[in-house]
This record gives sequence, C-alpha cells and structure tokens, in this order.
Amino acid sequence: MPNTESLPARPPGATIMMPPSSLLASWTTSAEYGRLIRVAAVLFCATLIAATAQVSVPLSWTPVPLTLQPTIVLLSAAVLGARLGSACLGVYLVAGMAGLPVFAWSPGLAPGIGRLLGPTGGYLVAYPIAAYLVGRLAERGMDRRYLTAVGAMLAGLGVIYLGGAAWLAVLGAPTGQAGTAVALGVYPFIVADIVKLALAAPFLPSLRRFTLGR
Repeated sequence: MPNTESLPARPPGATIMMPPSSLLASWTTSAEYGRLIRVAAVLFCATLIAATAQVSVPLSWTPVPLTLQPTIVLLSAAVLGARLGSACLGVYLVAGMAGLPVFAWSPGLAPGIGRLLGPTGGYLVAYPIAAYLVGRLAERGMDRRYLTAVGAMLAGLGVIYLGGAAWLAVLGAPTGQAGTAVALGVYPFIVADIVKLALAAPFLPSLRRFTLGR
C-alpha cells in the first residue's frame, strides 16, 4: 500500500497540469467540451477534404482527375471513427450538392448536385461508405499498427474504386464495359494512392490521440 502521508496536499482551486495530448483527450470525453471538439474535428476534416479537391491534375486518357482526396478521406475516417467519419463525408457531400465549390473542378459540369451524375459521381457517393468502413476498422484497433492501418485504408480505397468504376461503367465509360471502366477509373491512380496511404499510415496513432483521444 503506497504511503500517502508524504505526498504534499494540493491547495484548493489549484489546476493540475497535464500533457497537451492528455488535456485534449479529457476535453473530448467531458460533457462540457466533448461535443464541441468533435463537431470542430468533423468540420475541419470536411474543409480539408474540400481543399484537397481544389488541387487536381487532369489526365488526358481518363475523365477522372488525379487528386489527394482519397488519401485525406481515408485518413480522416481513421482518425474520426465510423460515425463521425461518415458524418464528415456526409457534410462534404451536402455542401457540394448545395452548390458550394468543394468538389474537384470539372470542365463540363457546374457546381451542385449535377456533379454526382458526372464521371466522378461514383467516387463521391462511395466516400461515406468507405469512411464508415475505415472508421470501424480503426475503432477495432487496426489503426494502432502500421501494417493493419495500411490494410484498413486499402479496404476503404477498394470501396472508393468500386463505386467509381461502377459509375463509370454505367455512365462515364465510352463502351460501358467493366474493363474499360477499371482502366479509366482505377489503373491510373492505384500506384500513387497506395504509396500515399503507405506514407500516411505511420501518423495514425498520433493523429488519433491528438484529435479525439481514442
């Protein structure tokens, strides 16, 4: 049994100093600050996703531009968790459908709900589903080790590619064939996306503790 008689008494009203990460973790679990911090985290990630959409590189052989969005979507989902991650992407989609310039630039489609009918619509619709999956895997501990973190985000990336290629097969691909859709919507991006996920995965444990204290 520890000897508590030698411990100095804490004066009434004194503040206990805690490391920044522990203090932020206590805010996010308290009734007073927890909801506010979580709402701010969702809005911040939605804004970050919108910002990365503005930096896009058109490719001449596919109607889908190259962006950083998939990496940021999956990283945000792993940090926020299933419920908040999918809510974040829901906020992002609602903002885009309302006409805010949050989607990647398109040469033939104006901002608004019509973007969901364009060649990138399948990716956009798949974002909340992928976010929920990655967030759920992260909540089960897959974001705590490098290899499992990469695996969780690869699972989410597969959902995004599935949605994008399926939509291209229906509307965007010239022949409507699955092979053509994959050639246009998956092959040009898969190597770069895997490399970006591999580089982002080591930061997941620190980001998770810093934002939500999980």
